[in-house]
Amino acid sequence: MFDYDKVLSNKIKNIKPSGIRKFFDIAGTMEGVISLGVGEPDFSTPWVIRKAAIQVLERKHVIYGPNKGIAPLREAVSRNIEKKHGVKYCPEDEILITVGGSEAIDLALRGMIDPGDEVLVVEPCFVCYAPLVELAGGVPVSVPTRLENNFKLTLEDFKDKVTDKTKLIIIPFPNNPTGAIMTKEDLEPIAEFLRNTDIMILSDEIYSELTYGRKHYSIIEMEGMAERTIYVNGFSKAYAMTGWRLGYVAAPEPIVTQISKIHQYGIMCSPYISQNAAIEALESCDKEVQKMVDEYDIRRRYLVNEFNRLGLTCFNPEGAFYVFPCIKSTGLSSEEFCERLLFEEKVATVPGNAFGDSGEGYIRISYAYSLKHLMEAMNRIERFLKKLNGEHHEN
Repeated sequence: MFDYDKVLSNKIKNIKPSGIRKFFDIAGTMEGVISLGVGEPDFSTPWVIRKAAIQVLERKHVIYGPNKGIAPLREAVSRNIEKKHGVKYCPEDEILITVGGSEAIDLALRGMIDPGDEVLVVEPCFVCYAPLVELAGGVPVSVPTRLENNFKLTLEDFKDKVTDKTKLIIIPFPNNPTGAIMTKEDLEPIAEFLRNTDIMILSDEIYSELTYGRKHYSIIEMEGMAERTIYVNGFSKAYAMTGWRLGYVAAPEPIVTQISKIHQYGIMCSPYISQNAAIEALESCDKEVQKMVDEYDIRRRYLVNEFNRLGLTCFNPEGAFYVFPCIKSTGLSSEEFCERLLFEEKVATVPGNAFGDSGEGYIRISYAYSLKHLMEAMNRIERFLKKLNGEHHEN
């Protein structure tokens, strides 16, 4: 028999599979499971976006596009960033359209990292950062954030981890999985420190439109920061366009020129239909986005209140569409809690340690689901917690 272990890359063999997918692969084989795990809006893509795609199809103009993305979309992205953040990016040289935000992150890391370079990864965080750093030949350095600081990044969290090998810091706010945000006041000491270094920033702002009671503030708005920041965003979360697979990078021209080569050879171009539809998203859908945010806010407040009522301390998120309740009081690890909840009450959640070691003792729950869906899930979770309490009393 052929020994595949000999031919597979040691680098890829040492990468752990996504901690998110493990439980949903199991849940997919079970009947009656309520899933609270996947970060995918339950809203339909707004009609004006779908209509724009239909019009492209009807013209039968479904073609390869330019490597960097079609000019009207790059121009729309540039206008949108300037409107939201007051920073002007040149559409021709400083914007690259990618296949989702995930490709944008991958391109940024591969374009920046040489073997042995260190990348500060702020945790808990989206599961792809550390593996993509490793695949690029870099060394991820964990920077845990803490509940007592509302899961915000502080200068004290990372300044002692900076070495002469530090190339990049990933700043992921609004945060997946915690829902934490960073204000201008939070970012000021970080920016002041970074101005005196050669460290670049990868700012993943995919949830920038999904904030509650406070406008998102980007580090690119601060003096001297845009020139050292690779800004990543996309259309999946805000516009309910997950399956359209479209994101973008905005960065200084020397960086976009180089990472475009990776995109050129590995992907060539983003989907032409999706790009045309995305123009409509940026230009016509602010009201639709706000309607979704208002509905998420109702769900957010419901879940936070319910978890706190049940005795599981729950941080009040100010962005994204996740809650991150603490389950330490149950005596179970994150994986034990999620596994038992899945098999005993058929509720699928994500263990906090899937988002880094600092997430141990928490679980992630997405509220990109209907309120009715969430209420039934909370009934099952309450039943599960009562069962756990009964076991503790017996012991």
